[in-house]
Amino acid sequence: MSSLYTKAKNNKNKSYLLLSLFFILFILAGWGISYIYDDSSILYFAVIISLALTVGSYWYSDKLILSFSKAKELKFEDNKEIYRLVENLCITAGLPLPKIYIIEDNSPNAFATGRDKNHAVVALTTGIINKLERSELEGVIAHELSHIGNRDILLATLITVLVGGIVMLADYLRYASIFRGNNKKNGGWTGIILLALIIIAPIFAYLLKFSISRQREYLADADAALLTRYPEGLARALEKISADPLPVKTANKSTAHLFIASPLNKKNKNGSAISRVFATHPPIEERIKRLRGLDVDRET
Repeated sequence: MSSLYTKAKNNKNKSYLLLSLFFILFILAGWGISYIYDDSSILYFAVIISLALTVGSYWYSDKLILSFSKAKELKFEDNKEIYRLVENLCITAGLPLPKIYIIEDNSPNAFATGRDKNHAVVALTTGIINKLERSELEGVIAHELSHIGNRDILLATLITVLVGGIVMLADYLRYASIFRGNNKKNGGWTGIILLALIIIAPIFAYLLKFSISRQREYLADADAALLTRYPEGLARALEKISADPLPVKTANKSTAHLFIASPLNKKNKNGSAISRVFATHPPIEERIKRLRGLDVDRET
């Protein structure tokens, strides 16, 4: 088997390790604030908030994302061809049929969301339906179904919530340092913890988020190629999506990592070195190169 599949397996294991680091970072941030102000209730509050955010995101994140994206559910009679394409791929992948949603946007893109394979959604823009050939669209849908099968949809949601929680804690500390400044502990460690929580922790959290997002895309590409037995379809789809200059109007920085390719402004594709570090997706060129490096026989 190609080295891409070996790489994908390793990325899956690393992603769960990084997710564990998120939880540790969140708890450490809460502990740091409680230490600075000598108030253990802050740590308890941080734990309760993290659990509440995680549970809430588990049940309601997909509904919020679909609402933000202005997506509408697609019924069988609305587009039988798309419906059957998704259905056939689900049969091949051994997955339940997810709900299919359409986003009225001329930019070609797609994403999957939901808490598990039995409560999953695949969302497609009208642009991706109109601009891709059948084999290309099949590759895109297979990619999104791979996210569902690999439980990436829940992973991506939890990561988003945890990053937001860490940023909230950092913001709380900034305000607390103003209103509770006289109650801080004195000592060298206080300044170091303050700096780490206010500046370093949020940056580190974002870097972990982007790292996990990029790794999941490589894994989903590999699984999609295996599912369709035709890596070239997805490779050509990625080329067309990358070449299209239109951003997805309803996408934002919080949801960008969910899409198959960056849905935001595409004018500066290369970007600076810093922007590439904070990119939500791996380079399209590298993804295409790996896909075309596979030797997958489409005949069964």
